[in-house]
Amino acid sequence: MRKNSLLISSLYLLLSLLLIGLPLLYVKAQPSDRHELLGGQASIFNTTPNAFGQPIPGLERSQELFFFVGNSFFNQNWVTAPSSTTARDGLGPLFNARSCAGCHFKDGRGRPPEFDGEMPTGLLVRLGIPEKDIHGSRLPDPNYGLQFQPEAIGGVAKEGDLIITYEELAGTYPDGSSYSLRKPSLHLENLAYGDLHPDTALSARVANQMIGLGLLEALAEETIMAQADPNDQNGDGISGRPNWVWDVLNNRMTLGRFGWKAEQPSILQQTAAAFSGDIGITSPIFPEEGCALAQVDCLSALSGSNLEGESEIIADDFLKVVLYSSSLSVPAQRDFDNPDVIQGQQLFGSAGCSGCHLDTLKTGIHPTIPALSQQTIHPYTDLLLHDMGERLADKLGDFQASGSEWRTPPLWGVGLFQTVNGHSYYLHDGRARNLEEAILWHGGEAETARHNFMNLDKLERDKLLRFLSSL
Repeated sequence: MRKNSLLISSLYLLLSLLLIGLPLLYVKAQPSDRHELLGGQASIFNTTPNAFGQPIPGLERSQELFFFVGNSFFNQNWVTAPSSTTARDGLGPLFNARSCAGCHFKDGRGRPPEFDGEMPTGLLVRLGIPEKDIHGSRLPDPNYGLQFQPEAIGGVAKEGDLIITYEELAGTYPDGSSYSLRKPSLHLENLAYGDLHPDTALSARVANQMIGLGLLEALAEETIMAQADPNDQNGDGISGRPNWVWDVLNNRMTLGRFGWKAEQPSILQQTAAAFSGDIGITSPIFPEEGCALAQVDCLSALSGSNLEGESEIIADDFLKVVLYSSSLSVPAQRDFDNPDVIQGQQLFGSAGCSGCHLDTLKTGIHPTIPALSQQTIHPYTDLLLHDMGERLADKLGDFQASGSEWRTPPLWGVGLFQTVNGHSYYLHDGRARNLEEAILWHGGEAETARHNFMNLDKLERDKLLRFLSSL
């Protein structure tokens, strides 16, 4: 009887893997103190296009099964209500994507349109006016809300069209080498619900890679706060500070960790916000549709809720998506023993890049996923806000973050974007076409590091970039 039970469980897991199209094998990381295990024992060795979609080693049996259910809800499209697919209807009425994977394809990174007329692939535009609510969050545009949505279900007018144009900015290194950066300009056209508020600011944001989120959430608050230096008391020109944000579930202000401006406190709230803003799906955290008052057809559209007071994604399924998002493993560093990569890492440190992109942290105790606890990780982030200068400013602050402040993004996985997503666009709006351009856009607190990078000779710059590509 026990053998039959084990066989049935194994077949169930195998069927789940086959149905969702994930590879059946990955190589688990072996114990090591070396930095190539970027996610500690939550790392895997995988360099395929599915490198970002693997569960962390060591999940409990029930969590493994819930991971694959969460993966299904992450990847499959939502449909318009009413439908026969009651567990997955309620799309919109206004939306940016039909699924989580529509922005995070293969759990990876979005990009801006590559030609005129192409729909954004994992890029959206945040909106807001300078005034803030009682918690410090920006107020929405009166007619278009907090996020521009260029898609809509039948019978509802989409909000309009997004057009991005670029200006090329030529530059020269001290050694005479040339480079060119592209500066984006955002334009919202064919607006269906009236004009934008005259003070509404626009900020393009690409969807980030999903890996390692649970490890970042497992960092103790004091671990993050120990890196903060808001008044630059050590005089290094870097004054990272936390973003204190509103935690909807716990009804209090807390440390922000996720989002380009660290505006979300948890994976749970980040997931709920994405369901609401990106797909138009209500959840137990955000149970109301995000229609502005001017959007009459949106307000009157049918909901996907089956019961009075129930959200379009029910709590049980929503929590499985949260678990899935929390337990995606981190691919290990490649070519870590290559002499050029080793020297590039040294140059990364000596240039001052590690002042914000902190290489080593240790997680605390994760409340629900033991495999994330007590891991020595190398995310190359401090999760703090840093002023990146006017060239990257979006004039759209959020909570404590100003328009020129951004959370230090983790660097694990940046060398696999081309493999997983077929592009190499970086920074919050995808303006940088490669890692070199991403560095050259740095300013503000990172101006010294940018200056030091520019003053390296070309061979040294290439080695530093090769190190980043190994992450």
